[in-house]
Amino acid sequence: MKHFVISVTYTAPIEKIEEIRPSHRSFLQIGYDIGFILCSGPRNPMTGGIIIARSESKEEIELLFQKDPYLTNKLADYEFIEFDPVKHQDFLSDWINKER
Repeated sequence: MKHFVISVTYTAPIEKIEEIRPSHRSFLQIGYDIGFILCSGPRNPMTGGIIIARSESKEEIELLFQKDPYLTNKLADYEFIEFDPVKHQDFLSDWINKER
């Protein structure tokens, strides 16, 4: 598995973001349900969000996020940063080392 920090940067007024946020969070739940997403949340200040995720490839995770309502409504830009989690808390071992 490959691991990613996904940086989301809002490109629309916060009012539009708030309007679409429930749909975005429903979309994220799909990623949680299939085991791709570990955690997610807004930046502080609210200029975007951060998602910690994994998948077989960068292409696979990018394909999943093509369905994110923030992206389909042209409200945000995404950066997919691959990293290797060489150190982590013991309780994360199963998620990090699991092969799907």
